[in-house]
Amino acid sequence: MEIRPRVSFNRDVHEQVVESQEANDGTEDVPWHAFEAETVLARFDVTTDGLDSDEAAHRLSEYGPNELAEEDGVSPLSLFVSQFTGPLVLLLFVAAALSLAVGLLPGREPGYTDAALIFLIVVGNGIFGFIQDYRAEKALEALREMAMPDATVRRDGTVRRIPTDEVVPGDVLVLDAGDAVPADARILSAADCRSDESTLSGESVPVGKGPAPVDSTAPLADRRSVLHAGTTVVRGRAEAVVVATAMDTELGNIADQLGQARERETPFEREVERLGRRIGIGIVGLILVIATVQLFFTATDPVVVLLVAVTLAVAAVPEGLPAVVTLTLALGSRTLLERNALVRNLAVVESLGAVDFIVTDKTGTLTENRMTVTRGWLPGGHTVDLDTDTLDPDPALSALLTCGTICNDASELDDGGHRGDPTEVALVNVAKTAGVDSDPDRLREVPFTSERKLMSVVVESFGAPGPGPFSLVKGGPEVVVERCDRILVDGEIETLDESHRRAIEEATADFATDALRVLGFAYAPEVDLSADDESLESELVFLGLQGMTDPPRDGVAEAVADCHAAGIQVTMATGDTPLTARAIAEDVGIDSESVVTGAEVAEMSEDRLHRVVKETRVFARVAPEHKVRILRALQDLGYTVAMTGDGVNDAPALGNADVGIAMGERGTQVAQGASDVVLRDDNFVTIRDAIAEGRGIFDNIRKFVNYLLSANTGEVFVVFLGTLLGAVFFPDVFSSSTALVITPVALLWLNLVTDGFPALALGVDPKSGDVMQRAPRPQREGILDARTVASIVGIGVALTATGLGVFFYALAESADLVVAQTVLFTFLVTAELVRTQSVRLRYRLSVLSNPWLLAAVGLSLALHLVLLYTPLAALFGVVPLGLREWGWIVGAFVPFLLANLVLVWVNDRAFEN
Repeated sequence: MEIRPRVSFNRDVHEQVVESQEANDGTEDVPWHAFEAETVLARFDVTTDGLDSDEAAHRLSEYGPNELAEEDGVSPLSLFVSQFTGPLVLLLFVAAALSLAVGLLPGREPGYTDAALIFLIVVGNGIFGFIQDYRAEKALEALREMAMPDATVRRDGTVRRIPTDEVVPGDVLVLDAGDAVPADARILSAADCRSDESTLSGESVPVGKGPAPVDSTAPLADRRSVLHAGTTVVRGRAEAVVVATAMDTELGNIADQLGQARERETPFEREVERLGRRIGIGIVGLILVIATVQLFFTATDPVVVLLVAVTLAVAAVPEGLPAVVTLTLALGSRTLLERNALVRNLAVVESLGAVDFIVTDKTGTLTENRMTVTRGWLPGGHTVDLDTDTLDPDPALSALLTCGTICNDASELDDGGHRGDPTEVALVNVAKTAGVDSDPDRLREVPFTSERKLMSVVVESFGAPGPGPFSLVKGGPEVVVERCDRILVDGEIETLDESHRRAIEEATADFATDALRVLGFAYAPEVDLSADDESLESELVFLGLQGMTDPPRDGVAEAVADCHAAGIQVTMATGDTPLTARAIAEDVGIDSESVVTGAEVAEMSEDRLHRVVKETRVFARVAPEHKVRILRALQDLGYTVAMTGDGVNDAPALGNADVGIAMGERGTQVAQGASDVVLRDDNFVTIRDAIAEGRGIFDNIRKFVNYLLSANTGEVFVVFLGTLLGAVFFPDVFSSSTALVITPVALLWLNLVTDGFPALALGVDPKSGDVMQRAPRPQREGILDARTVASIVGIGVALTATGLGVFFYALAESADLVVAQTVLFTFLVTAELVRTQSVRLRYRLSVLSNPWLLAAVGLSLALHLVLLYTPLAALFGVVPLGLREWGWIVGAFVPFLLANLVLVWVNDRAFEN
């Protein structure tokens, strides 16, 4: 074989072809779609068998990976700067500025120490937030890489799957309906291939594709011999040689216009952002109220007014909340991935916790997707056991099996297995077992579509009566029989009369009753190759039936039962017959008392359909458009719906579902692209597990939001009421310009210690034991439900009452404001650390169930003790505490703990249904 020199880059290849063409006919700037396929193959030094592995590896190193140059992501620097641009953090900087502004007043010194400590702690908290956001960004980046689809190519003369970024110029792509096109490629052969090029041209109508070259001046939508990266094959199939990858593709040329969309903001983040704004507005309002009271009604020193404003601002800001929310969602997505559920959109975590209806298909989700042909039926009433290794087919059975293996798109892989629909792989396997191995050249084909429920191919020869060419057809039995007017009985062609039709119907029903999926097979001799598709599939000779089994997956029945216990309804929507659907539904525990067909759904009014979807759990013979109607009817009724799908036409249903779930093993790339979650194992059990994890993640977010806001609420009340009550009951002490219940820097340290590690550890709390025994969360219920708000306010009040109680007691006993401030400071730290356990009581989690939380509490307490008993105490304006002071703190714990227990008890009875 002649070895041609390699080309250094895709554009150089293009220029060489253009130069060659110019030399031949004088044309200029001729694009790939104007060339003959043989010219392109020759220029890329490749045959239709594809590249060999060594050459592919060389080209990959030479051209680089097949991926678009991404826009600059979030750089570490910008991520770090973003920690200091939120309204709440800016409020803290204002607090530091106010500490310095005190020095502008006559006879006052600026609060350099307070301002410096506020600044340092804010920076420390920013570093903590940066670390969490950076980890979250890396986790999301890893998830996005896992979501990258594979490509099917010919390498070393066989068909194999490779990562999309390993596709190189000269690779021969094998594309079926539902595949995303990974690179620009010149079509070599095609069968009724249509491509969705809306991402490039904006044209929503699929474009027909074929190998013939077109006018070189044709616009994008008319370049019918080229498939472009970023488009999708929506019908038929094609083989094409790659002519451009990465930024040299049409998509790469306009990548800057398309942009690289970042992960959209999640509902949690939006809610947290709204919460932050409300807190900021509330703080400003509270400061104004207190300043008015102090200045005009109590004649308080203006310096005290400024210090109280600083302290309130510091007390109210939950600094760690955004970072903990982001990281919890990202880590939750990684947990879901461990359960074989790849979350493509973090916003789906919220919806998973609220799902109350699952509409699932059957094959591969409820069943094993391990199709095996077990039974055949031949006209004349002959039933054949095909589940055996010793088949010796007669001519009639041989014709039936041959039709199944020829009218088939399954392709053999280099490992001896087959790629394709499991049904078609099963047909190939049973034919191979019987010694039937026929692979004639196709003269023509009409691909399967869910609307027609048929597939046909035309070949020159076939082992059945009649002259060629032959049209071989397979599809749903009732659809195939409708197109037949003859039947092959014991090797003789007879007229298909009513008795034959009844026999076929009875055999089909018998197969379906035994939960077998049934396909009908037929052929037509002496067809006209120029006839239209309808004619190729008309006036057929019926050959027989093949029935295949796909047993229920292990654990599916238990998973369905768990969903029912969790208040989640499970509906099966399948393309199988009503009898087959009912049999599988009974096996897995889905109510099969009523079975409705897709045709019936299509004829129903909206009102009628709303009633039906509430009562019916099995839908049979459904097409994708029926799924969309079922979905919309359930959503109209207020349900949060998760829907599964795998085909091209399932994309609308998946995109409109509250949680679209695509199959990772058998699902098309179109379906996966439209989904929120991709099941890497195609298993219904994984859906159950994902919902359980989603509920657990939502519980954890609610826990630490409750924890953080209840602590900050208590701190605000302590500053607000302590300032007013101190001026009334201890006027001599609080007349000083430095008299505060607690200092701003002490509060900021308090928030740093308690908001950081413990809140983060709450984000990885284990699921509660009853997570799948509760009713689904109402769709519009946010993080702050009535019970959580009651808990936040109740604990805030308890923390205020006990905190101020121990403060004023310490002040009265010691007559030392600094000692009283230190006692209050220490009580708040320890009380909020203990609060990490009381917030978990609602979920019935034991103290030892989260070792990370225990470690975080221990670390926070250790940091506080270091502050108290080292020279750092002087910087924060506190003093070391003795046994007497610790005794006061322990005494205050008794009513605080009782208040926590009483609040949980009251909330259990007030809010549990």
